[in-house]
Amino acid sequence: MVLGTKPEAGGDESEYLDVVGVGSPLVDVLSTTEDSRLVELGLEKGSMTLVDLEAAERLYGAMGPAVEVSGGSAANTMAGIAALGGSAGFVGKVADDPLGEVFIHDIRAAGVAYHPVLDPSAGDLGTGRCLVFVTGDAERTMATHLGAATTITPADLPVSLVARGSLLYLEGYLWDLPPAKDAMRRAIEVSHENDGAVALSLSDSFCVERHRREFLDLLTGEIDVLFANEDEIVALFGASSFEAALDDVEETGVLAALTRGAGGSVVVTPNGVVHVGATPVERVVDTTGAGDLFAAGFLYGLTHGMEPEACAQLGSLCAAEVIGHLGARPEADLAELAEAAGLPL
Repeated sequence: MVLGTKPEAGGDESEYLDVVGVGSPLVDVLSTTEDSRLVELGLEKGSMTLVDLEAAERLYGAMGPAVEVSGGSAANTMAGIAALGGSAGFVGKVADDPLGEVFIHDIRAAGVAYHPVLDPSAGDLGTGRCLVFVTGDAERTMATHLGAATTITPADLPVSLVARGSLLYLEGYLWDLPPAKDAMRRAIEVSHENDGAVALSLSDSFCVERHRREFLDLLTGEIDVLFANEDEIVALFGASSFEAALDDVEETGVLAALTRGAGGSVVVTPNGVVHVGATPVERVVDTTGAGDLFAAGFLYGLTHGMEPEACAQLGSLCAAEVIGHLGARPEADLAELAEAAGLPL
């Protein structure tokens, strides 16, 4: 797969972008907690639960001291690509409120092209927020209120921005919302019309269980690159084991990057399966964003001519950086880390 080769038309608004992501603009609220507290709050450890505004406010009130940072799965990935020196754009809907202003500032400050899709009528929903409860083992449990992100429709899609992307990256979480699903299907059409490739992140095993048939259908001609973790890929194919799921992935013909936490990652290519070890981490603080930053490294590599194994190594390096601190956006210079690891960008 050769990406990143679209001709540049000249000018900031017409030059191609390596990747354009479509997802939920969120502000993350992170706090440490105990396993017992998760039980009291009715949250399943390690999962992502969609909640309404009332539940979000209740859970926020039950949190301890918290750190607030801009997030959202696809937005984190785009920020990671920009941090590596790549060019990225983002599509997502925010409310015309203070959190929306924070998100707009942060994504642009990260170097990502973003044309805000503002919705004054979504004021009662507010800009989305993700409440992240981090336990002592660094596992994160999320309660997400998508807010204004739920109201995005095909009419809101900034077609000119999507058309500039060499690759379109879709966040599976949004598939839960019919209008957003329609917007993502329209984005796929625009990408294909402009000779772009399309990548999908399965996002969450519960999301996979809800939309398994549709996700499988996307693998037959709509999607070129698939991101998933071990549980998600097993759920997608209803496989008896991860190894059995690998056989199913190979039959689809898509390029798949499958993460296994401390077990590293597996890349399924047309030429076979490649196993890549995890980058060592001195101390795991918070696993929020690990998959997002793995995707950032992988997609940067893919759009810059790297072989799949090197893409996964770069993804692992980026994931290792983000799990060493609270928050899902990189704090260290990823380009310098890559060079030190022998992965010059």
